[in-house]
Amino acid sequence: MNKENKKYIIETFFLKECLKHNITLNEFLLLMYFDNEYETTFDVKNVSKSLSLNEKDVLTAFGSLLDKKLITISSVKNESGKFVDKISLDNIYNGIKDTKNDSENKTKIQDFFAKFQASFGHSLSGMDYEIINAWLTAGFTEELVLGALEEANYNGAVSLRYIDRILYEWRNKGFKTMNDVRKHMQSRDDDNDKSLFETQVMEYNWLDEEEE
Repeated sequence: MNKENKKYIIETFFLKECLKHNITLNEFLLLMYFDNEYETTFDVKNVSKSLSLNEKDVLTAFGSLLDKKLITISSVKNESGKFVDKISLDNIYNGIKDTKNDSENKTKIQDFFAKFQASFGHSLSGMDYEIINAWLTAGFTEELVLGALEEANYNGAVSLRYIDRILYEWRNKGFKTMNDVRKHMQSRDDDNDKSLFETQVMEYNWLDEEEE
């Protein structure tokens, strides 16, 4: 008699999250089972049959996962009105969500600083990172900081001091987003439409300041 083998799907983030918690193979198999089963109820016989584990091993793994708070259990009524134990993997899923967010944020930060390196034509120094991070700490959004970098590129004066003056000039004007900047640019006369900040910085001697 052929025994039916059920196939389970394991997502990379799910696997990585499980590996963080120093779990046994049986515990992992049980988590995989609950992750794949539509009805997340705990039936020892069904789990034992599906995973080819004896019931004692299933119960041992189940108790360990509860102790580690990787699963939670609650009693709910099914369609027949009978109370059954329902399993939740929310703690695992929340961990996966945090990992994904951290990964996305890390990539976003790398792309953010890469734009400065591309404009400067060299790697950023420790001081460069401190200055740029100080803008973010001061409340300037990444959007505004990159907008100021673009403005500096447009004016052919790419330096952190120049960008700093742009940012604080924009703050003085009440600009909070690049949309505010664009609206201001559209409202100006065509004769002065080359750059939002150009007319205000031309009188400033940037070369002298760089030599200080």
